[in-house]
Amino acid sequence: MHRWSSLDDVPTDLGPTVATLGNFDGVHRGHRAVLGTVVDLAAGRGLAAVAVTFDPHPVAVLHPERAPEAIVGLEHRLALLEEVGLDGVVVIEFTREYAQLTPEDFVVQTFVEGLRAQVVVVGQDTRFGLHNSGDVETMRELGERYGFEVVVQQTEGEFERGRRAWSSTALREALATGDMDTATEILAREHRVSGEVVHGHKRGRELGYPTANLSTRSEGMVPADGVYAGWLERPSLPPGHPDRRLPAAISVGTNPTFDDVVRRTVEAYVLDRDDLDLYGEVVWVDFVERLRGNVRFASVEDLMEQMAQDVDRTRALLA
Repeated sequence: MHRWSSLDDVPTDLGPTVATLGNFDGVHRGHRAVLGTVVDLAAGRGLAAVAVTFDPHPVAVLHPERAPEAIVGLEHRLALLEEVGLDGVVVIEFTREYAQLTPEDFVVQTFVEGLRAQVVVVGQDTRFGLHNSGDVETMRELGERYGFEVVVQQTEGEFERGRRAWSSTALREALATGDMDTATEILAREHRVSGEVVHGHKRGRELGYPTANLSTRSEGMVPADGVYAGWLERPSLPPGHPDRRLPAAISVGTNPTFDDVVRRTVEAYVLDRDDLDLYGEVVWVDFVERLRGNVRFASVEDLMEQMAQDVDRTRALLA
């Protein structure tokens, strides 16, 4: 998959395209419904399949005080977009100046001139242009004016609690409450946080459960405080390596039993392993299920007893 940092970088010999636009934060099932339609239509017509996305998130530029936390980092987002089967992705730097483009100017610059789109695929809630004033009907009108077809893809699915859109908002709500079942359902995969393993207080090792502590500069939305069953993956190792993907009990939070931890941390104990030296290594932590919330224990002995139970439950869940 080609990655372009601006429309000017798109090669002139790419040819006509089937294209779409979006933040694609999380690349969840709603996004994949749109992207899958792009790929299928492009394959059927012999065209290139291209997505346009933005970095940073537009809200982070226009209203930083209420900017949503990124569900995935940019590199992970691009890797997920590549998995869908796109031929290329344009990552446009979103600025206040760029936000002043009218819906028509945005469409002409992006789809008519930049990508020579024959088809533009959008979700039913797509908004674009100055003040998000462009919508699906605007896109249809512009398609008629400039000669491209517009396909509107539904992005809803059946939840256990009723029908609602597969959306980044619903996904953030699930992660914020530690509802990994819903998060996994929306994503169609486990949620991931990635980061470099750094030195911590080494308290886990002292208690018999050495943990890999992720840097506070990790990427991916950290779910609610608590203890989770999940996986620690080492992307530096080749696929199929026995130590590439390892079962882990994961702790998120400040560990309220001890008063010297003031920052939220993500730390993963790889089950039954005390021989791993992961310092300085970038790892992926995938969350499967929340076992419990954080608790202040009356003694270290009580904490150790609970940790043993957490490990047993994690082993049973991941078996």
